[in-house]
Amino acid sequence: MSAPVLAVDGLTVEFRTALGTVRAVDDLSFTIGEGETVAIVGESGSGKSTVALALLRLVPDPPGRIVAGRVRLDRQDLLTLDDAEIRKVRGRRMAMIFQDPMMALNPVYTVERQIGEVLRLHLGLPRQQVFDQVVELLRLVGVPAPEDRARQYPHNLSGGMRQRVMIAMALACKPRLLIADEPTTALDVTVQAQVLELIQELKSRLGMAVLLITHDLSIVAETAHRVIVMYTGRKVEEGATAEIFADPRHPYTGGLLGAAKWEENEGNELREIPGAVPSPFDMPRGCSFAPRCAVALARCREHAPALADVAPGRPVRCFVAQEAAR
Repeated sequence: MSAPVLAVDGLTVEFRTALGTVRAVDDLSFTIGEGETVAIVGESGSGKSTVALALLRLVPDPPGRIVAGRVRLDRQDLLTLDDAEIRKVRGRRMAMIFQDPMMALNPVYTVERQIGEVLRLHLGLPRQQVFDQVVELLRLVGVPAPEDRARQYPHNLSGGMRQRVMIAMALACKPRLLIADEPTTALDVTVQAQVLELIQELKSRLGMAVLLITHDLSIVAETAHRVIVMYTGRKVEEGATAEIFADPRHPYTGGLLGAAKWEENEGNELREIPGAVPSPFDMPRGCSFAPRCAVALARCREHAPALADVAPGRPVRCFVAQEAAR
């Protein structure tokens, strides 16, 4: 079996604040194979976006810090690289599509200059060749009249076009791993579908691995091979997408799926997970989900469960699920 494109082992990220130290990502491990899409899901505050920043070594320090773990891209540990070495990896071998293209794109530079910078820095292309390549990239991602669009500024483009420019920038050097952090959040439904279809098509064409970070389970169902469910910075369940959707084992996963399927519920009533994600400064004793869990045992409120397989390839951090699997 070939080595994974990305292998994350024990990744732990902390933030130091005036109120104390917060562990935003706690002992996270997973792999992504070539041509595979893995989705990380969870509520706001679960640590999803921090994972993406940590993989790219973009966690702001201070106040953030990667305190433990290994992140191997094609067997190279990215956490051991110095600043100059990691800059050669970003955009070249690992690239990211950010949530908000208007925040990620520079408003005073043209599209050509922003995409072209990636090509100049990583591939050393001359100026005319850069422009030609930018036009080809814009054509690849479905931007009409790419020669004209290349000379325009972000504010001249629609939201869907700006997101396509972000995708073109991320794909400029044909990275081994593409990280998509809520890539369709700011887009209307029609454009969302177009962007997702585009990412899937380009992934197949270029053979990339994709890490999809989202709260939208309908997107996960359509695009991901495997799903990682996070809660309060920890992985609570992982498995093949079809298995997770058909048979969620962790009560939190079941709650997310129940909320996502509200239109199918009797009377179209909106289902929600009771309570709220606990404050990182006041975490409950034992399982962090126990205060919101309808099936929590007494031991759940006293002891934190470890990850354990309840079926082949189905690690779950839950005493109830683990006992039911015995």
